[in-house]
Amino acid sequence: MGRGPSIEGRKNAEDAKRAKVFTKLIREITIATRGGVPDPNGNPRLRAAVDKALAANMTKDTIERAIKRGSGAEGGADMHEIRYEGYGPAGTALIVDCVTDNQVRTVADVRAALNKLGGNMGTTNSVAFQFTRVGQVVVHTGGDADVESKLEEAAIENNAEDIVIENGVGTVLLASDPIAVEAMRKALVAAGFEVEGSDVVMRPNGPLVTPTGEALEQFEKLLERLNALDDVDEVYHNAVLPAHDADEA
Repeated sequence: MGRGPSIEGRKNAEDAKRAKVFTKLIREITIATRGGVPDPNGNPRLRAAVDKALAANMTKDTIERAIKRGSGAEGGADMHEIRYEGYGPAGTALIVDCVTDNQVRTVADVRAALNKLGGNMGTTNSVAFQFTRVGQVVVHTGGDADVESKLEEAAIENNAEDIVIENGVGTVLLASDPIAVEAMRKALVAAGFEVEGSDVVMRPNGPLVTPTGEALEQFEKLLERLNALDDVDEVYHNAVLPAHDADEA
């Protein structure tokens, strides 16, 4: 009778996954710091990066070291932001945002992932027109109708352009200006809402693509592979994917 992975083996795998997540978060904090001031209260992008790090249980000491590195206080490699565009299985459109200290390595890794799993690299602006840069603030509503109604009112009062509520989560959409996003986040927190995160993202304009069968399997493997790359910060796409149970994986 076969035996499953040991507790130690599972822990090692979880630790490795956590380390990858932390590597990406630290790079985002570093870049955000270099693009503004080293104070989350005065740097909306840094505020969003720090919020993500705290949500991932990163320690405050680690966050502070990343901020110091970004401000030049602790040196470090010269990091750059770079965006790649391409296509996945079933004609899906992909935007892959990266943070890297070696662009040659990064483009090779992204291209290899696309080529191996039914996609191909596109040129600049080949798919970007299918997306819109928007600000968003994500709020946990718990499916409570009263909370959702109050959220809609508060969002509108603070100049939201739209709000989408699905499965107990409300996503407030607004201008892509990071300052506007931070102002909305503060307003909703002050109103007593449980804010899960805030950021500027690329949202697909439509029409969306629904891959099925082998194309769906390949596309999900492609997303997994891209997100596993250390240099990849975010992957945006226009695919409709089936929901998976939390214990599937």
